[in-house]
Amino acid sequence: MIEIQLEEASKRFQYEWIFKNLSLTISQGQSIALTGSNGSGKSTLLKCISGAIPISSGHIRFKQLDKILPESDWFNFLTISAPYLELPEEFTLSELIDFHFKFKLPLNKISKEEILEIIYLEAHADKVISQFSSGMKQRLKLGLALLSEVPVVLLDEPTSNLDRKGIEWYQDLIDKFGQNRILIVCSNEPREYEFCQQKIVLEDYK
Repeated sequence: MIEIQLEEASKRFQYEWIFKNLSLTISQGQSIALTGSNGSGKSTLLKCISGAIPISSGHIRFKQLDKILPESDWFNFLTISAPYLELPEEFTLSELIDFHFKFKLPLNKISKEEILEIIYLEAHADKVISQFSSGMKQRLKLGLALLSEVPVVLLDEPTSNLDRKGIEWYQDLIDKFGQNRILIVCSNEPREYEFCQQKIVLEDYK
């Protein structure tokens, strides 16, 4: 079982505090929404939790069975889907899935064919990613994040570029594959995080 602990975690850029003195414990099986106005620091906090950028003070810890995991190992336990993450556009869809799962195990030993069906891209397996629409890329990012065998899934604006049918698909994906994990969702859209048990408003931690 994985647990993420934030202890008076704070981040600033130059003289501006993005968030300050945030203490929080998230255990496996729990979900939390990070909300706030545009520019409030949601994505920055998510990047700090992922280990992509350091906090300015305080602590963020990943614990497994009461053992603190080194920050260099965090990536083994998480996936992330975010608008600012670029996909390698020279790969075909099939090549990208193969590449991704060299680093992660597929959830429940799911096959590539099943993954393609779940993300509704089976007709595009041999198409290069550069030819994908923004909605297709978003379904791919979400599919790779949620169909990987990891206990922590980080989602930033998960329904960006998705139409109404795509939003329903995302909600169904969460229902089917989001169980018994830590889910952290950055969003201002309730439809993206209505399943979350807890909500953090970033403006409360300035």
